[in-house]
Amino acid sequence: MEKVKLHGRVMFSTTITADTGLHIGAQQGGIEIGGVDLTVIRDPLSREPYIPGSSLKGKMRSLTEKAHESIQNQDVGQARIHVCNTQGDYDRCMVCPVFGIPAPAPKQFTSVTLTRLAVRDGKLTRDSAKRLADLNLEMGFVETKTEVAIDRITSRAVPRTQERVPAGAEFSGELFVYSFYEERDYELFRVVLEALKLVEDDYLGGQGSRGSGKVHFSKLSLYGRSTADYRLKVPIIEERESVSSIEAVLADQTLIDRIRKAVPLVSKQTT
Repeated sequence: MEKVKLHGRVMFSTTITADTGLHIGAQQGGIEIGGVDLTVIRDPLSREPYIPGSSLKGKMRSLTEKAHESIQNQDVGQARIHVCNTQGDYDRCMVCPVFGIPAPAPKQFTSVTLTRLAVRDGKLTRDSAKRLADLNLEMGFVETKTEVAIDRITSRAVPRTQERVPAGAEFSGELFVYSFYEERDYELFRVVLEALKLVEDDYLGGQGSRGSGKVHFSKLSLYGRSTADYRLKVPIIEERESVSSIEAVLADQTLIDRIRKAVPLVSKQTT
C-alpha cells in the first residue's frame, strides 16, 4: 500500500461581501415574548456575527454534488451527502477527494482518502464591525427583518422575525487550506474555485429563496508551503496583487503551473 505523503499546502485568503442581508442561524433556545424567532450565529466573546467554516464548506459541497450529479447516498446527522463506496468511484469523483468522506473509509480503498480542503471561519472585518457598531442597531451588529406568512384558508397573518447581517458587511481571513497528496490534486484544486462561483450564483445561509444570502468573493490571494521547506512562503497570487473576482482566477491559465512550482511533488516511497 502506498504511504501517505503530504507534499505541501496552498493557503487561500479572500473577502466575502454580503450583497443582501445574510442569515446563518444559531441554535435556538426558548423564544421570549417579543423576541426574535431566528437569530444569527455570533462569536461568544465579541458578540459579532461570523461565517462558520462548516456552513461555507457544506454549501460548497452540496452545490458541487449537484453540479457533478453525485448521488446523495449517506446520512450525516440531519444532512444527506454523497459518499463514494468503491475505489473506482472515488478515483473518478470530483467531490469526495476535495471535501472528504466520513471515517472510517471503506476497507477496499487503497488510495489516499484524506480530506484536501479545510475551511475556516470568516471573521467580520474591523471596518465592517465599526460601521455596524456606529449604526447602533437594536440587536447589535445585525438588523431584524419581519416576514409574514398568510394562511391560505383563513387569511390569518403569522409574523416571524429574523436577524440578518446587513448588506455590505464584509468577512475575511485565510479561509481555505488545500493539501496536496498526489498528482491529480492540482486539477482538483479548480473544484474549490468552481464551488465558490456556484455559491456566488446561489446563496449562503438561510432564507435564500426569499432574498437573503447573496454573497461575492473578492481580494483573492494565494501562497504555497512545500514540505521540502515548510518555513518558506511562496507567493502564487500576492496580497498586494490580489485578484478581484473568482472569474479572474478561473480564467488564469497559468495558475496551476504556478501552484506546481510553489508546491512540487516529491518522490514517494511504497511498501
